[in-house]
Amino acid sequence: MKLIDPQVSYQKEYLAMLQDWINTGEEMVPFPLGYEHTDFPKMVEKLLESKNVRDKGFVFHSTHWLMNDENKIVGVSNLRHELNDNLLIEGGHIGYGIRPGYRKKGYATKILALTLEKAKALGIQKALITCNKENIGSAKTILNNKGVLEKEHLVDGKMQQNYWIEIP
Repeated sequence: MKLIDPQVSYQKEYLAMLQDWINTGEEMVPFPLGYEHTDFPKMVEKLLESKNVRDKGFVFHSTHWLMNDENKIVGVSNLRHELNDNLLIEGGHIGYGIRPGYRKKGYATKILALTLEKAKALGIQKALITCNKENIGSAKTILNNKGVLEKEHLVDGKMQQNYWIEIP
């Protein structure tokens, strides 16, 4: 398992992953999965530029793809390099999602751990991770990575949990 930066060479695999999500009807998380992808090279360029170029209302952020040993994209993470007022309420430093057919195999715990390493490389010493309280799998993933629940609060009528993870 490894995290890679987005690459045009994985277009077919990326589109297959998106189709898996579309087939379930689930919301695609993290948010960059919703980027327009009909011009795939342009989408990859946008993902890579987000490390150094701020879109309006966004902080610098990095998107990574979790690849398994068969070169399948099994998950996506998005690391926000800093927090703004909105991310302190919802979103935090890291958002991640695992391709529907690859869940309950430890990939979520792995993608979060690997993304925390990326956060450490950016100088982030303590990462905020948020999830809906009803998302028990995500809460377990955060706890598996030594997350400590700070608070629960309502966001758009749903109970949100905010966890902090110390990055040694």
